[in-house]
Amino acid sequence: MPRLEELANVALRVPSILVLDLLYKCDIEGLTDHLKAKNEDMLFKYKYVIWNMYYLGHLINVVVLVLPLRHIVTLYLHILAALLLYMGHQISKDYVREELQYGYEGAVYLDSLAFNRFVSAMTSQIILSTLCAFLMKTRKVWLFSAHILPLLARLCAAPHATLLTVNTFSMGLTGAGITVFLLSHLFLPYRLARAAYSELLQLELYRLLAVGISLWNQFAVPVLFSVFWFVLFVVQLCSDTMSGNASAGHQGIMFFLLTSVSECCATPYSLLGLTFVVSYLALGLLNLCKFYLGGYTAVQNENVMHRGVTEGVTLLLLALQTGLLDMQALQRTFLLSIILFIVVTSTLQSMIEITDPVILALGASRNRSVWKHFRGLSMCLLLLVFPVFMAYKISQFFHMDFWLLILVSSCMLTSLQVTGTMLIYSLFMVELFRSDPIESLDEVIYWVNAVSRVLEFVVALCVVAYGTWESLFGEWSWMGASVIIIHSYFNVWLRAQSGWKSFLLRQEAAKKINSLPRATAQQLQQHNDVCSICFQEMSAAVITYCGHFFHGNCLRKWLYVQETCPMCHQTVRPNPPGQSQASGEAPAAPTQREPGPEPPAQDVDQNRDNGTSRETQSEAVTPDPAEQQEQTGR
Repeated sequence: MPRLEELANVALRVPSILVLDLLYKCDIEGLTDHLKAKNEDMLFKYKYVIWNMYYLGHLINVVVLVLPLRHIVTLYLHILAALLLYMGHQISKDYVREELQYGYEGAVYLDSLAFNRFVSAMTSQIILSTLCAFLMKTRKVWLFSAHILPLLARLCAAPHATLLTVNTFSMGLTGAGITVFLLSHLFLPYRLARAAYSELLQLELYRLLAVGISLWNQFAVPVLFSVFWFVLFVVQLCSDTMSGNASAGHQGIMFFLLTSVSECCATPYSLLGLTFVVSYLALGLLNLCKFYLGGYTAVQNENVMHRGVTEGVTLLLLALQTGLLDMQALQRTFLLSIILFIVVTSTLQSMIEITDPVILALGASRNRSVWKHFRGLSMCLLLLVFPVFMAYKISQFFHMDFWLLILVSSCMLTSLQVTGTMLIYSLFMVELFRSDPIESLDEVIYWVNAVSRVLEFVVALCVVAYGTWESLFGEWSWMGASVIIIHSYFNVWLRAQSGWKSFLLRQEAAKKINSLPRATAQQLQQHNDVCSICFQEMSAAVITYCGHFFHGNCLRKWLYVQETCPMCHQTVRPNPPGQSQASGEAPAAPTQREPGPEPPAQDVDQNRDNGTSRETQSEAVTPDPAEQQEQTGR
């Protein structure tokens, strides 16, 4: 039953939106101009009637749209009962006309043809009256039996002229009953609106947002508008197919579909429906990507940024900004193709954000599952080739300008990101099949990422330079200038700032590591312990000025996260503490020792016997693997 209520809640509201969409398309101004051209008196008589009916239609459909579900069900039951009554009167009207044509005025049971027509008509009328009583939840079937009066008159052998009078009387009687019923319920919407208004006045201001969210969920607005747009799109497809649209054969199926989609976003209601449809399609595509890479458990881990909202909002904002609703059909088709291209590019970017950590985790974790590696590599290959294919197609379809360059550059950036990810994955796999680890792997990964970021920066800089040149020596506009400013800030300035900070951080870390003394073989033998960061044996190590041994690469990765020793949390300085103090800095902590060519073995033994296990301390301060991976990527 809950599923049935949800289905009815959506299905019974769709006709109201369809009628609102049709009313929006009505050319009332054209109709009034037509009346004015025919006769000024006719315009004076019908102008205000037409406009009042137009506004009244909007009001009625909006009221029906926001009614509670039980009131909508009641309304549709009344409409269905009215249709059944109309059908009953049509049956009576047809029966009377056939009797007049047949010309037999005797008793119906004396003529077989007349008796058969009478039995068929009477059976249909009884069924219709019973259905009306059932829909209205009453046992008074006679209230809906006025259309049986002509048949009863014929059963009493009434003359044909009397049958016409009785039929007219029955129709008037039914119409009077419907009028009385409507007048008795005329102010029901007003009473509902007043009750809702009084409840809203009693609510505090901060609860209005909660009420709005509750109504949004109760009316199922995204699903409602999506179903409305889908119905509109199916009707448009059937209409274009039946009319034999000639453009479908010449331009191809893609252009035919784009034309149908553009016809279904000519009003604010249909544009909003298309927005929700695109959001659901993007969400389905992202979930399919998650399922392909990680199975059903990956789909359950929802990410707020990967729900398709970004793609839907992007389409809506671009459509409103470019005036899509005010364009002609062909212009709207071309502009919609560009907007959908941008939406697809945004979806591919979200897919990269899903694929990137998965493929890097497969390489870093030394996973040997061939199927998992195949899925990750196939998804990366798709994200590498498909943006290039889209950029090639759209560059052939449109003339190159600033806006097209932005679209093509976004595809190039997507392919560059995937290329960098696949190179890092390849390095991980090379290390997996080597007998000994690559000592400078993190440096190689850093330079791969650096080259990728530099290329992205160069592409963004070229876009800004081209846009600036076109604005200065070509057609200048406020919109183009604003896009250049936004593009310069987010894709040029922020990229350069992030890359420079990463470079300075690595330079500082390298300076600190190079200033630390290297452990000799005798010191490593006396130390006889693993690296506290990676828990691997140490064939080579550096010694901090507080007397702790670490792999050089491990300590470098740690210094990307924080600048303190992983064991005692003393600051790791690029210079010995004695030089710092001589330079006027604060004295070093008591646990630090003066630097020398070799750290004494007793200091190492003393650090070993501090009362706390080295393994416990290392577990407490070991950096998170995700942070190490992020800093490695940086």
